Amino acid sequence: MSTLSQDTVAAKSRPHTAPKSKLKNHNQAALAGYLFISPWLIGFLFLTLWPMLQSLYYSFTDFSLLEPAKWIGLDNYKEMSKDRFFYNSLKVTFAYVLFSVPAKLFVALMVAMLMNRKIRGISFYRTLIYLPSLIGGSIAVAILWKNIFGIDGFINHIVPLFGIDAKNWIGTPETSLGTLILLRCWQFGSAMIIFLAGLKQIPNELYEASSVDGASKLRQFFNITLPMLSPVILFNVIMGVIQAFQMFTSAFIITNGGPLNSTEVYALYLYQKAFTSFHMGYASALAWVLLIIIGIATSINFIASKYWVFYETEAGDKK
Repeated sequence: MSTLSQDTVAAKSRPHTAPKSKLKNHNQAALAGYLFISPWLIGFLFLTLWPMLQSLYYSFTDFSLLEPAKWIGLDNYKEMSKDRFFYNSLKVTFAYVLFSVPAKLFVALMVAMLMNRKIRGISFYRTLIYLPSLIGGSIAVAILWKNIFGIDGFINHIVPLFGIDAKNWIGTPETSLGTLILLRCWQFGSAMIIFLAGLKQIPNELYEASSVDGASKLRQFFNITLPMLSPVILFNVIMGVIQAFQMFTSAFIITNGGPLNSTEVYALYLYQKAFTSFHMGYASALAWVLLIIIGIATSINFIASKYWVFYETEAGDKK
């Protein structure tokens, strides 16, 4: 009996050591993980979350940087509803988004299809075409674009050859926003790379089978390429819309909102209110309205995606 009891006690005592050891290893691994991500956590808490909470508070205050913030409730948002420059910036921004995003994605997709061919030196051509995107959002490119479309710019030496009169494309309200849209289209490199990666994932057997059935290249594009690329298109659309709503550098450097506020996009108007007029409370309210607008636009894209985005996993589930 004594031997049996000793064995029983020993057997009961063994399982308790293993869980403790596993728990200790798990805690050590978790601690190591938190240490590795701590720089990102600290940056997120103090450089992103805390400024966002501050701006939310300031959006309900009268704050000019020169005096302490004074709580005024919803007055900034009420003032916004009567601000004609606010509505003008919304109109300009929506026009910029509606024209620049589809145009950029179209150019990116066409170039990606050209770069998807198996020809000699294709890697060199891909690198060469992507290079402008490395400096696409810089101040230097904005200054270069301003000089190209200026009254003495390169464009005015070309357009007379096509029977078009030379003009100050940046200084004319009818064409100033168009120059910014063209610059956005020229910055297609990142979207092109993503499209190229998506094109390489499309099975070549689909094109071979459709060719046997007599499908033309145009039909293959609409019936195979676009449906198979639809998830990639959705991603590029969402990212493009978010970036377009936040466009600032080009408008600030090239036109500074002119002429006649024809290029005063939302982010530029927000900047002017914050750092020119020093209405930080009002600018904070503008920032949160922009966040809501971007959130609504993103949600609409996600909701509408179920009607046109094709996922291979869904096709497998239906089978």
